[in-house]
Amino acid sequence: MKSDRRKFLKNTIMTGAGIASFGGASAMFANSLHTTSQPQIIKATSNYKKLVNKASIRFSVIGLNHGHIYGQVATLLAGGGTLVAVFAKEKDLLASFMKKYPDAKIAKSEEEILEDNSIQLIASAAIPVERAPLGIRAMKNGKDFMADKPGITTLAQLEEVRKVQKETKRIYSIMYSERLGNRATIKAGELVKAGAIGKVVQTIGLGPHRMRPESRPDWFFKLDKFGGILTDIGSHQADQFLHFTGSTEAAIVASQVGNFNNSQYPEFQDFGDMMVKGNHGTGYIRIDWFTPDGLNTWGDGRLTVLGTEGYMELRKYTDIGGRDGGNHLILVNQKETKYFDCSEVYLPYGEQLVSDVVNRTETAMTQDHCFLATELALKGQAKATML
Repeated sequence: MKSDRRKFLKNTIMTGAGIASFGGASAMFANSLHTTSQPQIIKATSNYKKLVNKASIRFSVIGLNHGHIYGQVATLLAGGGTLVAVFAKEKDLLASFMKKYPDAKIAKSEEEILEDNSIQLIASAAIPVERAPLGIRAMKNGKDFMADKPGITTLAQLEEVRKVQKETKRIYSIMYSERLGNRATIKAGELVKAGAIGKVVQTIGLGPHRMRPESRPDWFFKLDKFGGILTDIGSHQADQFLHFTGSTEAAIVASQVGNFNNSQYPEFQDFGDMMVKGNHGTGYIRIDWFTPDGLNTWGDGRLTVLGTEGYMELRKYTDIGGRDGGNHLILVNQKETKYFDCSEVYLPYGEQLVSDVVNRTETAMTQDHCFLATELALKGQAKATML
């Protein structure tokens, strides 16, 4: 009996020690997998080398229907452009523009600008459906064209724009500002090019917007005027997908749109998403008009770029985690986590576009890329299932 008791106690102690040992090893193993540290904080700068001999052009504006025109003009001015003249049919929009740019000449008609041989480029944020026809006229008059997005609202327009661009050899540039006008996105492009996360596998682009219908003009709610949600703000995300994956060919896997909360505007779409695939990666895009008033900016735009050796998350306009401002970039690779403050990264698009106009090059954006991004958005819209 005593011998049996001794064996029982010995086995119990050994088993307990084994459990304790296994528990300790498990804790150590778990900690090795989940240990985190504060990310390295980096004040980001750009790899872009500014041009020594900055080019200059004369440009004018036709169409002020979206506030993005102010960003377009600022971009061209910073890049070396001189604003010559402006034409708009709406007196109130023209008056606001002249307060900002009082030295611009008020043209009496579109033709006055189109026929002025001293003007090299026309910028426009006209009603979306009017942009492609205006761009075609500009190119036929020997001028380059810079459109707000969406720069084209139908596949038929796209076909005609491509045809005229090929015939005239003029530049038809669409300012996809969620990439070209965002410092974190510019830095992310540099990091991807340098191989910081290996080969890009997928992008996830989220583009939420605040609606505020009382501030919107009538055309904003007309499908034939704005082209649909995927045509409109979806083109931003299509541009980023192509840029980060390096895809030169792409197709829509699936797409859908819906009007969940704006039945008073039956033609409006407040939600859309699509899956895309390219010859060098895949993508998911989701856009909406549901930004709540509690957010401190118009939208919590985000981009995730997944690579074979790491990933990046961009919080473009705000960080709800508490950091001030926008232009936040977080990179995780096989060795560490880094946070990049991209608030001082240089935006090269304006300078590159001005140089392209003068030198007939494609440094700001290739024409094929510009049209393919729009084509993806238009095809996603055309094929979309209505929710």
